[in-house]
Amino acid sequence: MAKESTLRFGAQTDEVTSLLRIVNMVRTHEASTRPEIGRVTGLGRGVVTQRVDQAIDMGFLEDGEFGPSSGGRAPRTLRFRSDQGRIVVCALGALHIHVGVALLEGDIIDETHRAWDVSRGPAETLDTAMSMLDELLARTPDVPIWGVAVGVPGPVDFLTGRPVAPPIMPGWNGFDVRRKFEQRYDAPVWVDNDVNLLALNERARRRDEHADLIYCKIGTGIGAGLLSQGRLHRGANGAAGDIGHVRVRDSDVPCRCGKVGCLEAVAGGWALVRDAEQAIADGATGYLARAAQTGEAITPERISMAAEDGDAVAIALVQRSARVMGESIAALVNMFNPSTIVVGGAVPAAGEIFLAEVRHRVYELSLPLATRDLTIAQSVNDVREPLRGGAEMVREQLFDATFPRWFADGRPTVQGIFSVAA
Repeated sequence: MAKESTLRFGAQTDEVTSLLRIVNMVRTHEASTRPEIGRVTGLGRGVVTQRVDQAIDMGFLEDGEFGPSSGGRAPRTLRFRSDQGRIVVCALGALHIHVGVALLEGDIIDETHRAWDVSRGPAETLDTAMSMLDELLARTPDVPIWGVAVGVPGPVDFLTGRPVAPPIMPGWNGFDVRRKFEQRYDAPVWVDNDVNLLALNERARRRDEHADLIYCKIGTGIGAGLLSQGRLHRGANGAAGDIGHVRVRDSDVPCRCGKVGCLEAVAGGWALVRDAEQAIADGATGYLARAAQTGEAITPERISMAAEDGDAVAIALVQRSARVMGESIAALVNMFNPSTIVVGGAVPAAGEIFLAEVRHRVYELSLPLATRDLTIAQSVNDVREPLRGGAEMVREQLFDATFPRWFADGRPTVQGIFSVAA
């Protein structure tokens, strides 16, 4: 372990700065050998050797295989020790809990999932989630937790980790989610809107650190994650992208939030279920009606599947959702001018039936300049997306936002990160 006298936060010497940079260069694969580090940084051979040895002693780096030779002795590669800690991710949805464990490089190595209604409240929900995590962590009990990500289906004050008036999460407003996990795992915790995690996953999947991207999730509820030059825009109170409660023109349908005419009340998954059940009660026939007659629950996922199978009621519902969503997305395109729109969630799982209508409305209603280089795509619909996004958020906070505060200690701590103002 490096001496505290030379590597404390605040003592930003050339030694500290160069050591930080070298660890991050190896971690991000900007350089993988000592000669490469020297060429990129301009540091002398002796200084590079000293810094690398320090990083190895601190447990951040290790020697790997020999790299290709450029005419002399083959240099030994360096590796970031991504296995020395774990990232824990808890992704809460309106009707599910999904938890996982990742390496420090972001790779998910274990996960589990269960159906759950988030309206059962924070105490029961988080206790259940942590019990699920404990089962995963018991398989590697000797590896410390370096960070925890929690995604929730509603607005979050990112600085405090508390949900802010989430419409579909009764009892969660102002609840200290961060503290609950800190007390259990004694590690730094970051809490964010679930759709922001999905946006970060898309950034990582596309390997575009400067993406101008909007991720629109249309599941039980509706939300959007906004990336500008690769950085999340959360807004002053965590409400940025909460488009589910934008007013739809000429609509007076009651919403779960207490208002009327919200986008979610017209185009969200729960709205489609409501309207499908009404259509069946009015005598509609087809796949959905037969499923209801056999006692199967009508869900947003089932409606999307029925639309793909040609069910007339399901197709009409999905296309209506896509049409209204396209109008709202067009407004975002005009204001935000992204290069990419990604739609995901249970409703867009209907594929081109949904996507074609969204594209039509966006290109019809948006400015030509705003759509000139615009791509509108469906997410890969991988259940691990929020887990990978959560791991990406923790990695960003650990290695980009707070690394200088804690790296001298060899691993992050709650006090080392949150006791110093960001």
